[in-house]
Amino acid sequence: MDFPYVREPLLFVDLETTGANFATDRIIEIGFVEVDQQGVREWSSLVNPGMPVSDFITGLTGISTAMVSSSPEFETLVPIILEKLRGRLLVAHNARFDYTFLKREFKRLGVEFRMPNLCTVKLSRKLFPQHHRHNLDSLVERHDIAAGDRHRALADARILWKLWQCWHESLPSEDIHSAIDVISGCPELPPQIDATLIEDLPESPGAYALYAEDGSVLVVKRSANIRQQVLKHFAVTKRDTALWRDIRLVKWRESAGELGARLNELELGSAAPGPADELCSWQLVEHGKGDFRPQLVFADKVDFARANDLFGLYRNRREAGVALRKLADVHNLCPKLIGLEEGASGEACRAVKHKSCRGGCCGQEKLSLHSARLMTALAKFRLNRWPYEGPVALVEWDKFGLRADYHLIDNWRYLGTVHDEAALHECLLNRRETAFAPEIYRIINKHLKAGKIRVLPLFRPTLS
Repeated sequence: MDFPYVREPLLFVDLETTGANFATDRIIEIGFVEVDQQGVREWSSLVNPGMPVSDFITGLTGISTAMVSSSPEFETLVPIILEKLRGRLLVAHNARFDYTFLKREFKRLGVEFRMPNLCTVKLSRKLFPQHHRHNLDSLVERHDIAAGDRHRALADARILWKLWQCWHESLPSEDIHSAIDVISGCPELPPQIDATLIEDLPESPGAYALYAEDGSVLVVKRSANIRQQVLKHFAVTKRDTALWRDIRLVKWRESAGELGARLNELELGSAAPGPADELCSWQLVEHGKGDFRPQLVFADKVDFARANDLFGLYRNRREAGVALRKLADVHNLCPKLIGLEEGASGEACRAVKHKSCRGGCCGQEKLSLHSARLMTALAKFRLNRWPYEGPVALVEWDKFGLRADYHLIDNWRYLGTVHDEAALHECLLNRRETAFAPEIYRIINKHLKAGKIRVLPLFRPTLS
């Protein structure tokens, strides 16, 4: 049998999985369509993932826990899978998904797995740039392809083979081969970077960091597509730059949403604050009836998550003083009453002469009025107390509803991220002691105020 549009042996692949989290989810079904000059052959199998199949996945695929419980485990299928993969180009829709799941399954067995692969989403975009949608349902409709059971592995692999034939029947083979060559072309990495990095980078949201030999951070960023963004740094036009010469290591962390990406960015970039004894804030203290004045307090002495009347977060005493002086200038506050100038009680401060103080220091203004103006000036810098009795998990789902991140937060401290409720208790037991971090506080506070993230209250574990 002669297939003029099969330039090399092809393997059209589709997988069904328990979810979209490469770290925790597993394959539940594999479908292969092999195509070469000898013809077309099909193979499929359910796979026992060693974990329950969620109702959502069952509703999507029709595959239930009962169906896979008696199926072979991936390890048993390895000889068959490797034989069918050998010497072929793996073709899949959103190939990075299927390829990465196969790679993770092999890695659990200690098998190093790498093979050339082609994404039909990317190929469709290259061949038909006039269209905006390239998901499989859109392509089935656009090319009038007869589809079987959607979201079953073999049925979807068959669709890819039919799609391949449609493209070759409607477009010159040279155009398709040229597009494949462009898509498959890998950017040249700096010689000191392991070339296998290209294979490992995920096409998923999260954060990444590029490091120099001494461990210093060269670049740290969030991205909706980690792989795409990292490879942009190695484009031809960016060679012979300091980054190209200095980079030695790339790290990344995937996330379900913006909150996770921001937290990952902070951790990868080592953006934690300096020592806790430098972090400070202004606290309003009542000196007499109606007379409130700011007092500088430090995070090593005061729990900023629980204290009342804190305003602003500053890296050190000097920064706090500069910020308070700016507020004094704008709101005509008395520098003596707010502790920025010394002097005898009842004696006018220097600012009275310049009319930038209304005389609270020397009896020309009631101290209660000065205090009210001070509170107004500080109001927008007020720190929120931790609003929960104990720790909480902030639950983020990806846009497909398949990956969940449970961000553990207690007293504005970030304790870590897990991917299911079962792991929450263990994470709390093994919690690490962390200092109050201004950036973490600001990020979490912002997301809580937005009210768009699910809050799961937890209880602090008791150690027996």
